[in-house]
Amino acid sequence: MYGVDGPFRGPANAIRGIAGDDLAWVVAHFVNGKLATTGDLHILVRGLVFKEGPITGKNDEAHFRAVVSCLTEGTDTTPVVNVATAGFRASTSGDSNIDARLTLPNPCVAPIIFITGEDPTKWFAVTGFENED
Repeated sequence: MYGVDGPFRGPANAIRGIAGDDLAWVVAHFVNGKLATTGDLHILVRGLVFKEGPITGKNDEAHFRAVVSCLTEGTDTTPVVNVATAGFRASTSGDSNIDARLTLPNPCVAPIIFITGEDPTKWFAVTGFENED
């Protein structure tokens, strides 16, 4: 997972209609994540915290949510459908266990998973990576 940073912060470069948070976040690691075709989603979030600012290295959200973003079929279009989980308790060290069953569109093409707070329209982390080499 990639913590929101740089030009992804704020609404200017939203991904599938979901803006990055205004502040940078960093991800220690995501131990495990799995999305099944049944809509079962399991993610172990570890160390999702602010990268900078007054509470660097901490999370101030009481709950994390996951949002699964799919492209699906419309009449001659491929609309985006974003489906959010309920909130799952998150620690101040940025740890959370997300375990949900979502009703996803059929087909769900090129799914992207976002981690958000209570507001599912601002992401803190998204599927992807940054190679620090």
